[in-house]
Amino acid sequence: MTDRSPAAVAERVYRDHRGRMLAALVRVLGDFELAEDALQDAFAAALRRWQPSALPDDPVAWLLSVARNRAIDRIRRARAGRVADAGGEPGRGAVMTMTEYGEDRLLGVGDDQLSLIFTCCHPALSMDARVALTLQAVAGMTAAEIARVFLVGETTMAQRLVRAKRKIRDAGITFEVPPDHRLPERLASVLAVVYLVFTQGYTAPRDSPQHDQLRAEALRLGKLVATLMPDEPEALGLVALMLLTDSRRETRYTTSGDIVLLEDQDRARWDRAQIAEAVGLLRRAARMGAPGPYQLQAAIAAEHARAPSGERTDWPAIAELYRVLLELAPSAVVALNHAVAVSMAEGPEAGLALVDGIEGLDGYHLLHAARADFLRRLERADEARAAYRRAHELAANPADRRFLAGRLRELGEAVGDE
Repeated sequence: MTDRSPAAVAERVYRDHRGRMLAALVRVLGDFELAEDALQDAFAAALRRWQPSALPDDPVAWLLSVARNRAIDRIRRARAGRVADAGGEPGRGAVMTMTEYGEDRLLGVGDDQLSLIFTCCHPALSMDARVALTLQAVAGMTAAEIARVFLVGETTMAQRLVRAKRKIRDAGITFEVPPDHRLPERLASVLAVVYLVFTQGYTAPRDSPQHDQLRAEALRLGKLVATLMPDEPEALGLVALMLLTDSRRETRYTTSGDIVLLEDQDRARWDRAQIAEAVGLLRRAARMGAPGPYQLQAAIAAEHARAPSGERTDWPAIAELYRVLLELAPSAVVALNHAVAVSMAEGPEAGLALVDGIEGLDGYHLLHAARADFLRRLERADEARAAYRRAHELAANPADRRFLAGRLRELGEAVGDE
């Protein structure tokens, strides 16, 4: 039986509706901090005033109404303070417009969550600030949880979040989905943030709290954007890409936490429901006739999902998809992935020639790991050992370091820290 105690009801409402309630309040207040404080006040009031025998019929409406009134109180107090400081002259600011909004409009939250995501991902903010603000405002994570993701102190993260919110308020950044002519640029920023959240979680050590929390939240956010913007093929492509990647999560590591390469994974354990959902989304996106980077990456992941085994993977098709991706969205990391695919399709010598032409990734351990693999397959052991050694020095993930140490041992070099 569902727990109907006031605390349990408040907890469920917080978990399920906090995002859209905050979005509604930010829209009418134009101020993140004021909206968060007012909502926090409302939940505190609920815990004091709700009774097991007399819970509100609509807890969300009750909380929004209380939050609205608390915000008005704060606005009045701030206004009174400014008037006193100015010798009796009234102050100015976005919050002065709060009383223009009636309760009906406050409760008509509609697509406010989408507007909230676009606001959090505004190009005026740094990428770190966009990710952190999205995780807090949209995903509901605390400053302490986000600080662990960024490997910084809680105080540092709290200050970063406050600065981001004040920049939005002081710059007068509009709380809305941008107009059509600005949409491609702004949507790209939103999708980049969502994908960054996903990769932060997916590449985190499996036993860390970020692993499940971030990838699950990124999938939820991605699906939310794709649902609210069903005519945007790249939003569909991103969700397809995340689903296809996530479908392999149970087979990426052994029970002891060691890496299992893609070609060695047990494909019977890949999540076929996720793969089917992703392929359906990818087909929908393809019918719109506007291929983009996320759709191409999803198409590559779909090729892997389609292959019955590592040996029977269509590497020429994957190499061609990477070539097209490289033309559309050139980057050193895409060039590295293209080199790996070419090495599988045409041999390690072809891959080595490509990887040796890549610039700007000397500090990236996967570049050296790929180069080491090509050299190992070419039986150039001394050069392979040097490349594996460099990759091992740069790798931060313990599982990556154990894998690279194992490769070094296979080549006759003892590594003692794993």
